[in-house]
Amino acid sequence: MELELQPLNLPSDSERPFVIAGPCSAETEEQVMRTARELAMKGCHNFRAGVWKPRTKPGGFEGNGEKALPWMQQVKKETKMLVSTEVATPEHVELALKYGIDILWIGARTSANPFAMQALADALQGVDVPVFVKNPVNPDLELWIGAMERLNQAGVKRLGAIHRGFSSYDKKIYRNLPMWQIPIELRRRIPELPIISDPSHIGGRRELIAPLCQQAMDLGFDGLIVESHCEPDKAWSDAAQQVTPDVLDYILSLLVIRDGHSTTEGILQLRKQIDELDNQLMDLLAKSMRVCREIGQYKREHNMTVLQASRYNEILSKRGAQGALCGMGPEFVASVFESIHEESVRQQIEIINK
Repeated sequence: MELELQPLNLPSDSERPFVIAGPCSAETEEQVMRTARELAMKGCHNFRAGVWKPRTKPGGFEGNGEKALPWMQQVKKETKMLVSTEVATPEHVELALKYGIDILWIGARTSANPFAMQALADALQGVDVPVFVKNPVNPDLELWIGAMERLNQAGVKRLGAIHRGFSSYDKKIYRNLPMWQIPIELRRRIPELPIISDPSHIGGRRELIAPLCQQAMDLGFDGLIVESHCEPDKAWSDAAQQVTPDVLDYILSLLVIRDGHSTTEGILQLRKQIDELDNQLMDLLAKSMRVCREIGQYKREHNMTVLQASRYNEILSKRGAQGALCGMGPEFVASVFESIHEESVRQQIEIINK
């Protein structure tokens, strides 16, 4: 289904991207107000703070709940910023709306659960409030879109997506793997849907916030949601990924915002070259598959198995080395030839089973 969307109509500066900023958790009234005042002085228009904070394991700080909502009201009254928080249950929605929360977002664990998403959609039936949906913890674009479809069917028209990366057992640089190709595909599928990036949860470390913000801008994202705390090292949750309002202001001041819409004669000529090369690639792939089918026929006639593991390993090794010499990443080269091999195997299986 197609989403029926309306503009978010949220405040932002013309010289900066749309930004939602504030602490991971609303810890104390003093901490919330101090952070909000500092962010407002830096020109922030949209404040965030987690009111309900269920953690991966019990025992840690899990938010102040309803107790913190009057603090958010005070932020709104004093600074004129819009205020936002995460909701995960119908009760959260009811309380957030009762206290005048302007923007809601739905977390990764919730968006991965269709039962939970339907319950939230039912609670938001007919409510005109902007709702952002974070990607599910696992890299499943259909699940992400499905979560937004449920809200849209309930009448939520002011929708946005938050890219916060994807959980992985194998932790490397990032807390959550960006897997940029997934939000890029979301943009292709639903071009009118606003997508903002969450560099705090992708990076997991404050030194990664700036480069991740710039990468999101380079890819044409519509904005950012960044965790900012008046004293990050003393934060009760996710201390390592939060920055002070001063640091956030500095990061935003250095961002290069590129034009995502203009098209010049020069870029058109380069795209024409790419189209011609793509056509050549398709022709070469077609020729390669014809040879693969001949190999399949030979294997059928000689009662050979389709998969020849030693040959497959040889291909990956040689092509990976070639790719490195040509300035291409080994993971990219491996993924290309894995896909080609998968299609080759599929076609050969069809032939030997005729």
